Amino acid sequence: MAVRIRMKKLGRKHRPFFRICAMDSRKPRDGRAIEELGHYDPMVRDKSQRVTLNLERIEYWLSVGATPSDKVAVLIKKVKANNWGEASAPPPLTPPKAPPEPEPEAPAEDAEATTEEAAEATAETEEKLAEDAATDGGES
Repeated sequence: MAVRIRMKKLGRKHRPFFRICAMDSRKPRDGRAIEELGHYDPMVRDKSQRVTLNLERIEYWLSVGATPSDKVAVLIKKVKANNWGEASAPPPLTPPKAPPEPEPEAPAEDAEATTEEAAEATAETEEKLAEDAATDGGES
């Protein structure tokens, strides 16, 4: 019989809870276990309190040839090393960027010249519109 150490899902929707069990590999995920070896509750905030394992019995099952699933192997490794990882520090605050400086205004002489050019262009446009209106009115 091929024995695996794997997780048996309990709990409910959106609230998982797992028992870590020694099971025959041919049994379904939530089927009958040979022995329950601990539990894993991923919803607990404190990472070191999420897993409870009976390491003596796990060592026994590993010695007689049981193979742990990938997730269970990671959990066993973390429990043995007592290494649950550290929360990463938030990135350092940076001062806000200064708003872009407005471009300096053109000297007064250039401003008058552009105003005169704009007035001339407007006058030319109005003349063309008046001519078009006069020619259209005569054809109708």
